[in-house]
Amino acid sequence: MHAIPLENILFLDIETVSQKSNFEELSSSVKDLWTKKADYMLRSTPELSIEESYGRAAIYAEFGKIVCISLGIISTKTGSPVLKIKSISSHNEKELLIEFFDLLNSYYHTLQHYLCAHNGKEFDFPYICRRALIHQIELPLILKIQGKKPWEVRLLDTMHMWKFGDYKSYTSLNLLAYVFNIPTPKDDIDGSMVGEVYWKGNNLERITEYCQKDVITLTNVYLRLVGRAAIEDVVYV
Repeated sequence: MHAIPLENILFLDIETVSQKSNFEELSSSVKDLWTKKADYMLRSTPELSIEESYGRAAIYAEFGKIVCISLGIISTKTGSPVLKIKSISSHNEKELLIEFFDLLNSYYHTLQHYLCAHNGKEFDFPYICRRALIHQIELPLILKIQGKKPWEVRLLDTMHMWKFGDYKSYTSLNLLAYVFNIPTPKDDIDGSMVGEVYWKGNNLERITEYCQKDVITLTNVYLRLVGRAAIEDVVYV
């Protein structure tokens, strides 16, 4: 593959939460559906009750929702590369997705454009598409991958890049940052705490800050994977 111009890549990360704050808020039919969904999970973690297992609902597009999408673009207009960070966050997932898709349709709609996420092919990209379909929102061209040949898909995944075809294990973004000696912005929360921060603290701003820091790390991991230096100059737009 020829080197992709850095300006043509949109780096992204999403944060998701469960659709309800706890299991008891679900309707009886959704409780039944979650119980069936969680059956396999509970075999490996029998110490969890069905109510406690609902804490993991955020990772399933059928039971969760997106509350933040943070984006990063690299600009070289001033000579030295600058990472520009933007976030779209909302309690209204449909409005959030429409705003994000408007951006993609306006600026990332050609065969020269790419989206990049860590574990994006297994999580971020399909999650976004599934939630959009649930809301009956048309997917932007760059996410319409059904029927495309592999080389026509413009989705990059730093975890897949690191694996070099090895599918035996998951490698976290933080681990890649560590092995590449990339400083990672410190935060007072991690991914497992996002639901609690959202439902108990109602703190979208805190979740957005966490998501933005992951985009900074993601971008610098990608740069190291393609043999480039990490970027220190970050601006928020």
